[in-house]
Amino acid sequence: MNKIIIKDFEPRHIEEAMGIALSAYNYERKFTQALSEISNIPILEQLAGNSFSVAAFEGEKMVGFLCSVEPFENAFRSTDVRGVFSPMGANGAASENHGRIYAAMYQEAAKKWVRAGAMSHSICLYEHDEEAKQQFFRYGFGMRCLDAIRPMEPIDCASCDGYEFMELPKADLKDVYPLYLALNEHYCSSPFFMNRKQHTQEEFLTSSETERFFVAKKDGELCAYLEVSDEGETFVASGDGYRHITGAYCLPEHRGRGVYQNLLNFVINTLKMEGYTKLGVDFESINPAGSGFWLKYFKAYTNSVVRRIDERILTETLL
Repeated sequence: MNKIIIKDFEPRHIEEAMGIALSAYNYERKFTQALSEISNIPILEQLAGNSFSVAAFEGEKMVGFLCSVEPFENAFRSTDVRGVFSPMGANGAASENHGRIYAAMYQEAAKKWVRAGAMSHSICLYEHDEEAKQQFFRYGFGMRCLDAIRPMEPIDCASCDGYEFMELPKADLKDVYPLYLALNEHYCSSPFFMNRKQHTQEEFLTSSETERFFVAKKDGELCAYLEVSDEGETFVASGDGYRHITGAYCLPEHRGRGVYQNLLNFVINTLKMEGYTKLGVDFESINPAGSGFWLKYFKAYTNSVVRRIDERILTETLL
């Protein structure tokens, strides 16, 4: 077994890393056929040489890379700690000694991250890269987020009487705000425990100006909404044929009646008529109701794993 040598990831490593990254992506495409064919992963050029990324070599051959964005504050918008994130396509390893390569790369990259004060480490892996996921689980990571996709085709569900489905005019966006507050309250519940800063109504309306909102109404009262954006959080979650779900909530008293399935179908049929071919969503695995719904109708293609470091390590001088 050859010795794995870890080096700083530099611009001269991009070409070799691109080959590894595209191989990993194309392997995932075998399971998730809605993913588009690609020939380039632009994120590598953006992250090369930022001093927070590493590459693995066996002799002169690159066998892996682990790149990260620069540390940022308020990881997940629900903590007070600095975090780092390795996005989809910004990491990969050869198939032989796959887990061992990832282990060696993280050990070196984590030194850089902790020295920079980053206590939350998040790495986006492909859904079907079980060996990498198991290695990170052994290093104290847990699953946190998923990205999923589906063709823009209706789902199979029974109709529900008494409900009206529509796209909400911009002038009526204020009607969504109470449901937005209810969604944030749900974020705080067990086992979710995500206390994100809530927008005021004015902030909500300003931030939602470029989004589209589709809603379900019962007796004229709004009971569910679905927010759609131009793009999501991975490099495939964009483009002229793609749209992304960025917010969703249904009042508890209207659940279990097929309301949300029919609202989703209304959205799909509307967007399909406009020429869109793919619909995506990202969500937290720690939200049991939400993840159960999305995984029933969408195909997951990433799993983001997360580790929280004990802040007391920053008092040590051995790093």
